Amino acid sequence: MLAGGLARRMGGADKPLLPLGGRTLLSCVVERLRPQCDELILNGNGAQDRFEGTSLPIVPDSIPGFPGPLAGILAAMEWAATFRPALRWVASVPCDTPFLPHDLVNRLQEAQATSGKPIVCAASGDRIHHAIALWPTDLRRDLRETLVQNGAQSIRGWAASHGVVHVTWPSRPVDPFFNINTSADLAAAQAMVEHASAGF
Repeated sequence: MLAGGLARRMGGADKPLLPLGGRTLLSCVVERLRPQCDELILNGNGAQDRFEGTSLPIVPDSIPGFPGPLAGILAAMEWAATFRPALRWVASVPCDTPFLPHDLVNRLQEAQATSGKPIVCAASGDRIHHAIALWPTDLRRDLRETLVQNGAQSIRGWAASHGVVHVTWPSRPVDPFFNINTSADLAAAQAMVEHASAGF
């Protein structure tokens, strides 16, 4: 789970800890993902004690300077290779997407097996969500080299250079990949929860 950004559009607020429906955004994402994954880790930078109540391994970027979400994906790849070497894939999601589908990881895995592409990204409607994806850990050295040599990179560009396939979910009645970047987004998400339209 990616929580390593600076949240500039939220005034630097710690987005994973913002409240939604009586829980934090992070709790919402954990609840959706835990049944789908062998293990969860949190990519978070800065003071790690703010996440001490999560009981999750906190894995900061291994490359300094906040080079973007690819650094968080690299951190997950390297953590898995070190501590869970039997795992060949990691799934990434941002911590500001509280309505993730319950079949997310399963469908990403099925698409990878069917397509043979190394990377699988989620999509909804006509939007591709590049940070919500399945990544092979054996690309970690290439990703590290790319980030060290070239600095911040777009997920889309790096994924495309290796081969990527997209899996689409319907965006109505609620986009399962609705993400919270602003106070207005948080208010909209709260309205969805109150109307139970997001399956909360």
